[in-house]
Amino acid sequence: MMKEDTIDFGFRKVRVDEKQKLVAGVFDSVASRYDIMNDLMSLGIHRLWKRHAISLLQVRDHHDVLDLACGSGDLSLLIAPKLKSGQLTLSDINDNMLAVAKNRLIDRGVVGNVHLALANAESLPFQDNSFDRIIIGFGLRNVTHKDKALASILRVLKPGGRALILEFSHPTSSLLSTWYDAYSFKMLPFLGKIIANDSESYRYLAESIRMHPCQESLKAMMLAAGFDSCHYFNLTGGIVAIHQGIKY
Repeated sequence: MMKEDTIDFGFRKVRVDEKQKLVAGVFDSVASRYDIMNDLMSLGIHRLWKRHAISLLQVRDHHDVLDLACGSGDLSLLIAPKLKSGQLTLSDINDNMLAVAKNRLIDRGVVGNVHLALANAESLPFQDNSFDRIIIGFGLRNVTHKDKALASILRVLKPGGRALILEFSHPTSSLLSTWYDAYSFKMLPFLGKIIANDSESYRYLAESIRMHPCQESLKAMMLAAGFDSCHYFNLTGGIVAIHQGIKY
């Protein structure tokens, strides 16, 4: 009997066709406490990471922008004020997270040129060359087939467009890496239990960070997907990295 293909779900190996459902379960569980946990896990630094990413995205008022794996809408709230005649599309594979993002934007009065799309990053339901800018914040590591997602992002990006991937990455010093491991595998599940009554989801999030490609590997994947150029910026000692890809 042929062995089924498997893929990483944190440190576990699961069938390829199971991962999407398992990841959905994680975000269904954490959606209502997502922002509180982000602040606690990063000591609020995630807000600085996101602002830096948006500055690198270089949004202009006429651009059409895709916020992919939009989470709770933090990045969209930073993008929206920059758009006058352009369009902002929020997309996520998880309907609970998309609902959280929608409600946050409505509460802040961000309406009009905003669209929502429940979509899988591996097969985006948009026409070729649709967006001037695409950003995916802390979502790529949860995608089952990252190569397919990168190819899909490139397809819907306009020539001359820019795609940014903001993601947890690999610390650049062994000392920081040791401290980060201790924090991630002890403190994150503890906070998850106290705040969200869910330690296992946050244990998975810590594991998924460790299994995500390192900075150079992700750069190579983006170039292999067809981006004409790619470079990255380390933030907070490589705990987070921003990868930027250009399509000429």
